[in-house]
Amino acid sequence: MKTEVLPYPPLVKTLWPHRTLARDLALILAGSLLVALAARISIPLPFTPVPITGQTLAILLVGAALGSRLGFLSLLAYLAEGAMGLPVFAGGTGGLAKILGPTGGFLLAFPLAAGLVGLLVERFGLDRSFPGTLLAMLAGNALLYLVGLPWLAAWLMGAGKFAGTGALLAMGLFPFIPGDLVKAVVAALVLPSAWKVLGRR
Repeated sequence: MKTEVLPYPPLVKTLWPHRTLARDLALILAGSLLVALAARISIPLPFTPVPITGQTLAILLVGAALGSRLGFLSLLAYLAEGAMGLPVFAGGTGGLAKILGPTGGFLLAFPLAAGLVGLLVERFGLDRSFPGTLLAMLAGNALLYLVGLPWLAAWLMGAGKFAGTGALLAMGLFPFIPGDLVKAVVAALVLPSAWKVLGRR
């Protein structure tokens, strides 16, 4: 007899279990605003159009806390806000030109990364332990680069500035690895701690 494996609820379903349309809309908006606030932390680098920002940590936390569906929709709402010109992107910028620019691939990958982290949480409960949360965060980060780097390469080619794979990685990957590891560790400390406070495993 086959035993059914029940999904793990994301954090929000434990804190706010009664699902309504108003609840979902509020959570989607709250998640998009959290990412917008994190985007205010922006450090431009002189050798690349890709800045160091606080967005990544917020995106992955939103995905883990809200789950795959609401996490994805929250980041989709974030992109829509930015496309309409609201100053929600890195450094308080906005506009469709930012999505079409060199960092557009990373921006478009935000909903996918949040959805992936949410899916890992729901299917495997990875946010319950430090190693699991760290793995989920690193998977979300990897997806950002899988989409963002080819987009950046295409943009550089179009601008006549593409100088090879090594230069691309130096502009869009290597400088960000230390910060991404720190963010992943922070998330891996925050989420399991939240579950312990709730008395859940």
